[in-house]
Amino acid sequence: MKVIDAHMHLSTIRSFRQTADKLSFVDYSPAGIIKEYHDANVVLGIAMGLTETDRMGFPDDAAATPMGLDMDNVPDCIFCCAGVNPYDLDANALRRLEAELQKDKTVGIKIYLGYYPFYAYDEIYGPVYKLAAEYEMPVVFHTGDTYSERGYLKYSHPLAIDEVAVNHRDVNFMIAHFGDPWTLTGAELIYKNPNVFADLSGLIVGTEKDLMKRSQGRFLDHLRHALEFADSYDKLLFGTDWPLIPVAPYIKFIKALIPEEDHKAVFFNNALKLFPKIRQFVD
Repeated sequence: MKVIDAHMHLSTIRSFRQTADKLSFVDYSPAGIIKEYHDANVVLGIAMGLTETDRMGFPDDAAATPMGLDMDNVPDCIFCCAGVNPYDLDANALRRLEAELQKDKTVGIKIYLGYYPFYAYDEIYGPVYKLAAEYEMPVVFHTGDTYSERGYLKYSHPLAIDEVAVNHRDVNFMIAHFGDPWTLTGAELIYKNPNVFADLSGLIVGTEKDLMKRSQGRFLDHLRHALEFADSYDKLLFGTDWPLIPVAPYIKFIKALIPEEDHKAVFFNNALKLFPKIRQFVD
């Protein structure tokens, strides 16, 4: 079965390098992801644009919008969601973002709720949603736990996305990480709103051994409950959040959570539906 990884990273963020070196032990490089994708039959990856300056690690209020992929030699099979820094959304930044959306390899927009202290419905993001509608681009929200302790969880709670989804019916949205740990809220959002999807990336950080350990006991009870409650496998996308986890074991892990009859939708077809620009690049 061919797989599309709808949420991964390929930026020179210090925390990603530290995670690869100390927790997941992946080869966090273009060559590393090419090998992992080849071995796992992943045909395409969608990377979330993310940068940081020397002044501070991410979340970085000095990073320029649009944030992209700043690692050298990005593979041809990797596409990008242009990252937004709400502290840099003046007229010049919006012009740069619009120019980025016109590029073939830019397939969406990424907003980092929680990392930046603005709710999804804050008026600061209004021009971003307008561009998303004009260019028929999905907007991906970080939701749930923040990987940085400097994040503010109240801004990353997925419930705020309901207001945005209702007020912007001409835009499709994706809740990253299914809102974990608030997965039941994420489930209600994708069940209620026809323009809201969710990805299943980043639910566990570490190695294949960590995945096996977390699959036992009650750690995943909230996720299993949410998946059954939503019963919306046509609205869920596979993603890894690489380099936080190796690709092939994570595919196996998510397959065990999804009914077999819905594997093709979750691992492939739903990404084509949500990210229309990638269709021409997939056989």
